[in-house]
Amino acid sequence: MEDNNKSEKEVVVITGGSAGLGRAIANEFARHGAKIALIARGKERLEQAKKEVEELGGEAVTFSVDVSDAKQLDAAAALVEEKWGPIDIWINNAMVGMLSPVKDMKPDEYKRITEVTYLGQVYGAMAALKRMLPRDKGTIIMIGSALAYRGIPLQAAYCGAKHATQGFLDSLRSELIHEGSNVKVSMVQMPAINTPQFDWVRNKMANKPRPMGTPYQPEVCAKAVYYAAHHPEEREYKVGSSSYIAILGNKIFPGVGDWYLGKKGFKGQQTDEVDSGDRPDNLFEPVPGNYGAHGRFDEESKEKSTTAWLTRHQTVPAAAALLVGAVLTTLLFRG
Repeated sequence: MEDNNKSEKEVVVITGGSAGLGRAIANEFARHGAKIALIARGKERLEQAKKEVEELGGEAVTFSVDVSDAKQLDAAAALVEEKWGPIDIWINNAMVGMLSPVKDMKPDEYKRITEVTYLGQVYGAMAALKRMLPRDKGTIIMIGSALAYRGIPLQAAYCGAKHATQGFLDSLRSELIHEGSNVKVSMVQMPAINTPQFDWVRNKMANKPRPMGTPYQPEVCAKAVYYAAHHPEEREYKVGSSSYIAILGNKIFPGVGDWYLGKKGFKGQQTDEVDSGDRPDNLFEPVPGNYGAHGRFDEESKEKSTTAWLTRHQTVPAAAALLVGAVLTTLLFRG
């Protein structure tokens, strides 16, 4: 599905499309002239995102929908097809999270993060499949994370949701293969990203939240999603060297990851600035304001990802992984 050669504009649905990574993804598709359905909760920010999409050359329609409501998502999908025709690409990006030790979290907080970050992707996939399977055509992209493989402290609910999404997609992919379906699915595993989520995530720590490690600009990740949506034959794509290291390292030495994150993971996810504790968060309701794709970490964020390029050429990282694995195994036994 190469958009530059298409006589008709492709129809794309993006959940969580009003800010952060979702907004960057929408803008990337807009530059290629796509028709984009933006799904999120906040009506004001949806309109801001719609305007930006149209300025970049795309078309947009908005739906104020909570992805944890399967009926709302299905109704939005029906309206998209009524307006523009068949949905070509569905991107499940919506998420919420919080920074807190497990012992300090409440059951309703776990439930909410799971409903949005995991079930929101499941419900989105179901709405897309309902329309794609009968015509045997379409692509579903799940937005994942290195945390789908390697959980970190203070984000147990989010990590659990990403792990669950990974398992769900494995099952769905196998079923599509069994049925001989031409509907394609893929997952893009993200690194830390410079998005506004660190300004509105619920926080139970003393200091303000920050990305773990060096973040990437959302446009880097959006380009990877665009590529994956048009090359879904690969089961997953990895963005950022940190994602690749976390995933590979967890396969070989998971205990080292446990130890390192136990020592560094708390401080690594907090700035030196005290959090007043009185700011609004978006766990249950959207936070008002004109938030775009970027957060407040522009100065330290990477604008390129060699790993994203490598994963578009799968034989290269596969060979590299085997080489690194062999070297580390040899060192382990010698040690």
